[in-house]
Amino acid sequence: MTGQSRGDNHRRLRVVVVTGLSGSGKSTAIKAFEDLDYFCVDNLPVALLPDFLSLREKSSEDLWHIALGMDIREPSFLESYPKVFSELRGRGTDLEILFLEATDDDLQRRFSLTRRKHPLVGEGTVLDRIRAESERLKDLKGMATRVIDTSNLNVHELKRMISRLYTIYPEEDTLQVNVLSFGFKYGVPAEADIVMDVRFLPNPFFVNELRDLNGTQEPVIKFVLQQEQTQLFLEKFTELVNYLLPRYREEGKNYLTIAVGCTGGKHRSVVITEQLRGQLAGLGYPVTAGHRDVEVD
Repeated sequence: MTGQSRGDNHRRLRVVVVTGLSGSGKSTAIKAFEDLDYFCVDNLPVALLPDFLSLREKSSEDLWHIALGMDIREPSFLESYPKVFSELRGRGTDLEILFLEATDDDLQRRFSLTRRKHPLVGEGTVLDRIRAESERLKDLKGMATRVIDTSNLNVHELKRMISRLYTIYPEEDTLQVNVLSFGFKYGVPAEADIVMDVRFLPNPFFVNELRDLNGTQEPVIKFVLQQEQTQLFLEKFTELVNYLLPRYREEGKNYLTIAVGCTGGKHRSVVITEQLRGQLAGLGYPVTAGHRDVEVD
């Protein structure tokens, strides 16, 4: 169990139940909630949830944001959760259910790689157990506040998504912006709110002395930025983003990811991401930047 308080801000009880299919990333999600300063308990018996929340009301601890891992590891989970969750919601508890899933093939591959046993016993092969669990949890999925398919997410992408969706301490009047470079050959980032394709820019990959470098290195930066179309694009794209960001904030967004993609995610998208970060910072936005695929072989 982990957790800590940062003061009296955002004092609204928020309880997130992290559940879903075995192997879909629930442990990673719980760790992401811990990083967000949620009080976290993994594998809490569902029947204890009402008592747990009652004790929290009597506790001197400042526990307003709670994430709880619950799933079929607990033998009585399947028979107990419908009544417990429905009753809590009926009493007005702000109970959010985050349901994680993945394709059968991805789940089977993950169990094969980790050599972990599937917690559902007596159902034949691993694939049989995956399908049986999916069938038994379909009603829970129907109750979920949010469903995330983690099939195409790596650990870091899932953590970033949890951070974006469940952050406790957003700036009240400021939109947090993350600019992320990526390669289209590896897929579009699932957390992206805006996707910009910069494959129309001249590609340093086809310049022999630049091919093995990346967009954080000066020769590649110089090559990309010296193109007239690059400068015109940056001017117009920054103008567009500067127009959009206040509108997203008005709609209640606290965190926005702008994904900039090129073919491999090593050259053009990296340069543009860094340039966009600098320009948005100059406009007063809290902005970070990351490069998902710059180290991919």
